[in-house]
Amino acid sequence: MVSFELIILGSSSALPTSKRSTSAHLLSIGERFFLIDCGEGTQSQLRKFRLSPARINHIFISHLHGDHVFGLFGLISSMGMMGRNATLHLYGPGAMEEMMRAHFNFFGDPTFPVQYHKAGDKQIVYEDSKVEVMALLLKHRTETFGYVFKEKSRLLNINKARIEEYGLGLADIKKVKEGEDFTTSAGKLIPNAILTLPPFRTRSYAYISDSAAKPEIIPYIKDVDLLYHEATFLSQDAELAAKTMHSTAAQAAHMAALAKAGKLLIGHFSTRYKNETSFLNEATEIFEPTIAVNDGDRFTVEQQRISADEL
Repeated sequence: MVSFELIILGSSSALPTSKRSTSAHLLSIGERFFLIDCGEGTQSQLRKFRLSPARINHIFISHLHGDHVFGLFGLISSMGMMGRNATLHLYGPGAMEEMMRAHFNFFGDPTFPVQYHKAGDKQIVYEDSKVEVMALLLKHRTETFGYVFKEKSRLLNINKARIEEYGLGLADIKKVKEGEDFTTSAGKLIPNAILTLPPFRTRSYAYISDSAAKPEIIPYIKDVDLLYHEATFLSQDAELAAKTMHSTAAQAAHMAALAKAGKLLIGHFSTRYKNETSFLNEATEIFEPTIAVNDGDRFTVEQQRISADEL
């Protein structure tokens, strides 16, 4: 079974607290590890939750505010001291490369290659045989991107009992897995659905931070299994949220409802509030499947086959 797990490394807003680090998520899809944002203390959080920095080859940065990037410099330095030689890929706003080169000019270049990828609105910024990642321009005080991670449809799983029953060879099996029907030596057509198991649903996760609510992105986050949407403020401070281009818990919940998300995860909580209970209460009145995240929380999306009625 291919894993799909999100780990919250940091859930505070601009100021870290004794219980919450600043923004960072780690998404594991199979053997691939994607770090999304890298606030101060991210490498400490990785070690705290027994996650190896060596397995991270792709880092996606939403924007260049300190609580989302201050951990990047230390993490890259530690990667070098750990003997890394694999290329590290950084995705984010265009100014990110300039920021990183200024840092390296002072502290020295890393001992391994760093490759920069400039994000663009509604642009596929990463793609391999199993996953694609789309960047979405958000609504904040500086150029800011959200990211949508989606599994690609995989080859069909063949029903092993049918191989012997219909005498399928290796070449036939390959074609059937790719969706083709099969014709027996007697000329009988066997539909692909008889030869294969129902396909797995593709899984998805969207990261939206920092941003005022932006309904224009709804078509691109529609039906995601996990939607992380910042909820810096409560509705009582909606004017401050608008001024700073952040969202309230209620606005995050409205976005989740419009997107028909499987589950809403809210975080990036302002330290002006004593705890997350008020955020959760405000959001669940609008969108019931909401969780106020804490550092160390893990969320797994299990593999599920599409039912016969949906085929």
